[in-house]
Amino acid sequence: MPETCVRQILPNVKDFIKFWKDRGPFKYALTSNEFPPVLLEPEEWIFGNDIQRLLKELMQFDQKKMAFVQSPFNPKNKNILRPDGLSPWKITHFPEEWNRVVCDAFVPEGHLTCSVMDEARTLGKSGRPMDSQKEPPGKIDIEKAFFNLLETHLERMGYLLLTPLGNSKYASTKDCLLEWEEDERDAGLL
Repeated sequence: MPETCVRQILPNVKDFIKFWKDRGPFKYALTSNEFPPVLLEPEEWIFGNDIQRLLKELMQFDQKKMAFVQSPFNPKNKNILRPDGLSPWKITHFPEEWNRVVCDAFVPEGHLTCSVMDEARTLGKSGRPMDSQKEPPGKIDIEKAFFNLLETHLERMGYLLLTPLGNSKYASTKDCLLEWEEDERDAGLL
């Protein structure tokens, strides 16, 4: 299995099938459900075997030098009033295109919500709830929690994420490809 994510423009179902046979299979496949797509080119897909890497590739996390940092709304900073619902964390260089996207994990400019803190407490570093640990969630916990929440909100944000079903190791593409092929047939492309 390839370790990195691959971005590929695949305008037709036959292109997808050929790519899947030549370069795949992959555990995850992501594309846009809307037009114009957000953070993707038209007909672009991202493939990968690690969901966090795939989501970082979508966000262009490394290219834009994003980072999880303490926000100005940190409870330790008594000079700034923290709005309800925001956590003391944000993502620097957050995708401007997502400032208009609805997601429980963030608000515009990459400020993370308390949902991320709740998710981090639930996950915990050691597999036990954070409430039973003395220190608040750290950067690693926040990052993991953010990407967990982001994955669950992708469809509502306008994306299609194909994942493995059941005991499969690879993304379930069958239903998507059947629907895509039917759409192309209806449009007279096949």
